[in-house]
Amino acid sequence: MVLPFAVEVVSLRPLLRIKAGMGRKKIWLHLVPAVSAVLLFSCNPTKYVPEGETLLEKNRLKISNEGIKASQVEPYIRQQPNKKIFGTRFHLGLYNMSNIDSEKGINRWLRNIGEGPAVFDPYAMSQSVEQIKSFAYSKGYFDAEVADTAETGRRRTVAQYSVNLKTPYTIRGISYDIADTNLKKLYVFDTINSMIVRGSPYDVDVLQQERQRFEKFVRDHGFYRFSSDYISFSVDSAVGNRQVDIVFVVKNASEIDENDIVKSVPHSIFRLNNIYIYDDFDPYLAIEEGSEYFNKLDTGFYRGYYFIGMEKKPAIKYDFIIQSLYMRQGAIYNQTNTELSQSRMMASRVYRLVNINFNETGNVDDYEGEQIRAIDCVVQLTHHTQQSYRVELEGTHSGGALGGAMNLAYQHNNMFHGAEQFTLKLKGSYEAIRQDGEQRPAQEYGVETGLRLPDFLLPFYQNGNFVRRYNPATNIAASYNYQDMPFYTRTMASMSFGYNWRNGYNEHIVNPLQFNIVKLASITPDFAEQVNKSSYLAYAYRDVLILGGNYSYIFNNQMIKKSRDYWFIRWNIETAGNMLRSYNRKAHSDEPDTAVFRFLNQPFAQYVKTDIDIRYNYAISPDASVVYRGFFGVAVPYGNSKAIPFERQYFAGGANSIRGWQARTLGPGSDIPASNTFLNQTADIKIELNMEYRYKLFWVLEGAVFADAGNIWTYSSDPARPGVQFKFDRFYKDIAVGAGTGLRFDFSFFLARLDFGMKLRDPVIPATNKWIFSNRPYGWSDFTTVIAIGYPF
Repeated sequence: MVLPFAVEVVSLRPLLRIKAGMGRKKIWLHLVPAVSAVLLFSCNPTKYVPEGETLLEKNRLKISNEGIKASQVEPYIRQQPNKKIFGTRFHLGLYNMSNIDSEKGINRWLRNIGEGPAVFDPYAMSQSVEQIKSFAYSKGYFDAEVADTAETGRRRTVAQYSVNLKTPYTIRGISYDIADTNLKKLYVFDTINSMIVRGSPYDVDVLQQERQRFEKFVRDHGFYRFSSDYISFSVDSAVGNRQVDIVFVVKNASEIDENDIVKSVPHSIFRLNNIYIYDDFDPYLAIEEGSEYFNKLDTGFYRGYYFIGMEKKPAIKYDFIIQSLYMRQGAIYNQTNTELSQSRMMASRVYRLVNINFNETGNVDDYEGEQIRAIDCVVQLTHHTQQSYRVELEGTHSGGALGGAMNLAYQHNNMFHGAEQFTLKLKGSYEAIRQDGEQRPAQEYGVETGLRLPDFLLPFYQNGNFVRRYNPATNIAASYNYQDMPFYTRTMASMSFGYNWRNGYNEHIVNPLQFNIVKLASITPDFAEQVNKSSYLAYAYRDVLILGGNYSYIFNNQMIKKSRDYWFIRWNIETAGNMLRSYNRKAHSDEPDTAVFRFLNQPFAQYVKTDIDIRYNYAISPDASVVYRGFFGVAVPYGNSKAIPFERQYFAGGANSIRGWQARTLGPGSDIPASNTFLNQTADIKIELNMEYRYKLFWVLEGAVFADAGNIWTYSSDPARPGVQFKFDRFYKDIAVGAGTGLRFDFSFFLARLDFGMKLRDPVIPATNKWIFSNRPYGWSDFTTVIAIGYPF
């Protein structure tokens, strides 16, 4: 079968050949690039350092206490040494390979992709001292001392910064000087949410965060013109006992009267007057044609909103636009509602640009003794292309046999004029599978379709607040697949109905209905005989119906800035067959507990399955990171099932798993498959741990070094295959370990990946020590090459 976006090559000559014997082990490197890299890294780092100057070897930072972390201070050191990869100055080595006197050809290219020597700068060091002092002061260490020393030898300098923080100043008292009585009432009401706490260390960053928080709080209560520029702090550090008093100051607004005199006035509250919506705004024509463009537009009024456009029949229903807006005519201006409206419009995927602007009308109304000013809201919506087609080509190369796949995908982002997304994909693939020295064809054809509705379609439940807050969607999907494998032919049909919604970093996916039906059309006698030897496989390879549901929770705090550390957690739980089993037990109470019931003349599966995928990305620097991943899953059959359906089982190996093994060739446990067996290893339990170090090289090229470990096991014993069952007292003996290196080509819009994997510990080795280099010579089957799209995790 063709794996989407992955090509696995396992029969190439190994790039690294390791010969292992009982005694001395030898490692032979045959790659010319590897030799070149050694020469590159051994280049003299001071080659292009000017005479009389030195190379900045490294910065050494010592801090007297734990009040401030070194990672907080490091950004304030003005000069950094050359970047290193595995302790070597790779980029400096590239630079040094060039001829400094030549501005052409490869010499210029090497300098562009490399990095010039970091020549030690004493002035930058003195500037760093002042910046570190300033940073320490902002954290409440008003009398911190920073000393710098430079240790020089062999034309290299180590810059050392010693920071003596002493004891930080803390906040003794907070008072308020708010000129506007309305704002003062607001702040008193909101004091409980203040970020400035008595007794805590003085911190300028906390004061700044409080400015921003109060600014948004005030703007959410109608003060459209208000900004943090009106907020300041007065700090008195002379109160003694290493404490400070803070005065929170909020100035009045400034206004020019009819005599052109600037005077201080209270801040004004604004309400929304008219809301104008350009439902198909073209910013390019608006700039080119100016007023002529706007004169061609027609204006209509619907449910309290003015819609402006060229077409009488809108491309997107007005009701959907109104439902996506958190602003109403006559409502008090609210910044949060404006931001939510914009983000929800963009999340619908039908708009390329969403601009929301406000214009003051000059009208002033008296409301309960308050002067309320009026503003008009202008919403400009620019559409995405509604329909798109995409052709996806895939290639495979396995065991010297070629294969390929082609997918034709169609997408409509506004199917019924309400931001409904319809997708249709036609799939076809052909691959040759080597078996018993022969190549046998494997073909697969299928169709997938899906519809995403931007609403929460739940009978007898209409909650507008839930829709506005969480932006839910209803998803309907269906698919049909036909597989013609060398050993069997089967068809698979599926349908699902469910919902998803988001709340900040959290996403919930609920599919209360999932229906799958698998029919085995034919099976070769040899493969049937092999399968029937194992009761587990006999139950897995059969006709089955799956009727159940699942729930997924996703936490992802990854931001656009890739340099930030982030977590990704996905937890899934799935059940099937429980309602059908309960119904049949009541309808056929005379049947024994071991009876296997049918639905639609098909045996149905009954099981529970849960797994969790945890990933942590640790940013070492803007150019390097380490990613850790752990996957743990278990599926338990019961009642109507003796085994988990093949489609719901776990597998190991491949492009996104343990890369020393081909997909579906590892496990279960320490099982040794027959040499003429069609390898498609699956099981009920999976444990996998991965670690990958990623680093930027040059241009679009990135490097990676990785290690993978794990395996799969069955939940129940299988007499025909000893060693496949998970047992707490021995599962660790079945852990497979692989490692390797890889290259990534980051083209912004997609990332291509080339990984070279190598087996290190193989659980099928019968010896107690299962490390390959301790038991046997390496062979071609111990290496894999993976070509794929995107990161493995």
